[in-house]
Amino acid sequence: MTPRIVLAPDKFKGSLSAGEVAEALATGIRRVRPDADIRWVPVADGGEGTVDAAVAAGFDCTTVEVEGPTGQPVRTAFAHNGTVAVVEAAGACGLSRLPGGVLAPLTATSRGVGRLLLDALDTGCRTVVLGVGGSACTDGGAGMLAGLGAILLDANGRPVGPGGGALAHAAYLDLHRLDSRIHEVDLVLASDVDNPLLGTHGAAAVFGPQKGAGTSELAVLEAGLTHWSHLVAQRTGHDTSDRPGAGAAGGIGFAAIAVLGARRSGGIDLMLDLVGFDRGLEGANLVVTGEGSLDEQTLHGKAPAGVAARAAKAEVRTIAVAGRLLLDETQLRAAGFAAAYPLTALEPNLRRCQDEAAGLLQRLGELIAREQLTAPATGRTP
Repeated sequence: MTPRIVLAPDKFKGSLSAGEVAEALATGIRRVRPDADIRWVPVADGGEGTVDAAVAAGFDCTTVEVEGPTGQPVRTAFAHNGTVAVVEAAGACGLSRLPGGVLAPLTATSRGVGRLLLDALDTGCRTVVLGVGGSACTDGGAGMLAGLGAILLDANGRPVGPGGGALAHAAYLDLHRLDSRIHEVDLVLASDVDNPLLGTHGAAAVFGPQKGAGTSELAVLEAGLTHWSHLVAQRTGHDTSDRPGAGAAGGIGFAAIAVLGARRSGGIDLMLDLVGFDRGLEGANLVVTGEGSLDEQTLHGKAPAGVAARAAKAEVRTIAVAGRLLLDETQLRAAGFAAAYPLTALEPNLRRCQDEAAGLLQRLGELIAREQLTAPATGRTP
């Protein structure tokens, strides 16, 4: 009987895109089972790779130039299919967009995200999915609003500088010039991050360090975000700083919810719906998902766990591939994985795993075909 396999991996960060992971696995599987019916459904959870996943599912791709996190122009893209546009915040202000990889915790801006949203609105879409994750900024989304036409001034009537470090100087927020089309679409914040904007679980405290903020910078950012939240509350008449997801992407979630009227949706479930994952499951014998590292974070709404949960509803067995595996068998079973295949089972050197990921994934594809596509399936965790 011809096996039908659905390949639904997320990217292997620093190595391969989700599509490249699927391609490598398919190559290996076909070496052993050339008769296999393989369906590719690369996925993402709202962070980097979200646009790629939409394009792989058939969305059109438009490349544009916007302002990067430190003001320099960057080339990025968004996906659209006529009624829905998919925008990735990291494409404009992601850590990977920092020139030379130099972190800018106090000055990095989300302004380019606003410009990216304007480009998406130009398609005439009715829904905009804003994927957040991997941002380099902690500016509370002030930059994004400026990119959409808002004006932020200090007490002397001068424009407030870029980044979270300047937010404490904000005195006046003018939303009258905000592009009105943003209120005419269904804006969906694709994020599994449920952090509030402020406090010990907020945008600065939790995510600031990975963006380069030390103790003194964190204090500046927290004070700036606190002041910004009060200013926005005065302007809008409501305080949403404690709303789950407000702390996403350095506070872009806050501005999207408080000012743009966005609704938050779990990133992976939203993306699975967009790429037609359930249709791809029809008649499937096996789902293969994965990401660079299967660890504790995987269990909290990351793409592989979401794929496994959706496949379980359709009673289709799921296995995972990963660069490295940090979950024990009990955790894997609880997350819905019948087995896991890490690259480190073939190559213990993590650097070589990154550099040679495609070839190693092909070998894992062969192993999966031998162990999972013949009866009885072993369900072994190497």
